[in-house]
This record gives sequence, C-alpha cells and structure tokens, in this order.
Amino acid sequence: MEDHNNGADRRKFLRDCGVLPVALALQSWHSSAAERELIPTPACSGGEEPTPPQMEGPFFKPRSPQRTSLLEPGLRGTKILVTGLVLSTRCRPVAGALLDFWQCDGEGEYDNSGYRLRGHQFTDGAGSYRVETIVPGVYPGRTRHFHVKLQAPGRPLLTTQLYFPGEPENERDFLFQRELLLSTSNRDDVKLGRFDFVLKIS
Repeated sequence: MEDHNNGADRRKFLRDCGVLPVALALQSWHSSAAERELIPTPACSGGEEPTPPQMEGPFFKPRSPQRTSLLEPGLRGTKILVTGLVLSTRCRPVAGALLDFWQCDGEGEYDNSGYRLRGHQFTDGAGSYRVETIVPGVYPGRTRHFHVKLQAPGRPLLTTQLYFPGEPENERDFLFQRELLLSTSNRDDVKLGRFDFVLKIS
C-alpha cells in the first residue's frame, strides 16, 4: 500500500514537471518564444480512468516520420500547439511512450499519398509531449478531430481521437466523446490545446 507522503511527493513531482511551454508569439514557430508561458498540469490523484479508445478510421498510414511539428510550407490553416502528459492510472508519468498523430487538412482532406499532417514522437522523461500543427477541418459526418495512437514501452496499443470544444458538429458526430475533449485557449494568432492521456498501466 502506498503511504500518504509518497502520494503527495508524486503529485508534487507531476506539478513541478508537468508544466509545458507554449508560444506567446510566432515570429518563428520553432523559436524559444514557446518557453515564455506555462500551462499547469491538472490535478491527478490516482485511480484515474484510462483514456477511452476509438476507431482507427480508414486513413491511418504506418511508418510516419518522427517529428514534433507537422507544419510545412504551403500548409494553410489556424496553427495549434497541443501539449500534455501520458500518465498511468496511478498518475505516474510514462517516459518513452509512442504517440502517432494524423489528421485532415483545413479543407477536410487527408494526404493518402505522402505524410503531410502525419508524424510520431516519444514522450520525454516527464511523460510530456508537444505537437505543432493546424486545426483540422470538417468533412461530411465528422466534427474536427485528431487521430492518435499511443503505446507505452512493451504495452498494448491504444487508438483514440481528440475533439474540440464548442464545435457545432460535435453532437452530430456518432463517434464524439466528451471525455476526449481538448482544453483550448488562444494566444495571438495561435490556438493552444491541452490533453493528458491516461494508459491502463500501474
């Protein structure tokens, strides 16, 4: 059984390590300006519910490039920086977890011939991730969403999706789940998103 002090120490560790840099200005999207403001990690007390799975859909492609920015020349749309943690159900950060993101562009189209708006990365030692991309468009039958595959080292794969709050199409999308809503805000001309994934591991 875990004693109270250890639990408090873990929560303090997550608070200290879970704050992630976000951009205040975008003179250069990859510049150190992203370190000027911090988003606090939401409270996590242990016994958290795992992130629910969702269908993969028809547009996944394996072997995406490893990168934390999906931005590239000629890509149109509202920029968004999504950050967060990958945690176990006991609030422990999961280092080295795989996250594979894919999405449609601002017009609702997927790149099925190449790897535009596709990429994977691994969490750092504090279990954190960050992905720079654009807000996806909508297409018939679907609201705005990101696709994500996650896998802790040596553990089962989770496939899920992330959604945007306040979207008119949310309630008409049969896959939409409130538990998968991003927390969003705006800074200058970039949108900020936050989501902490919880994997069913101790």
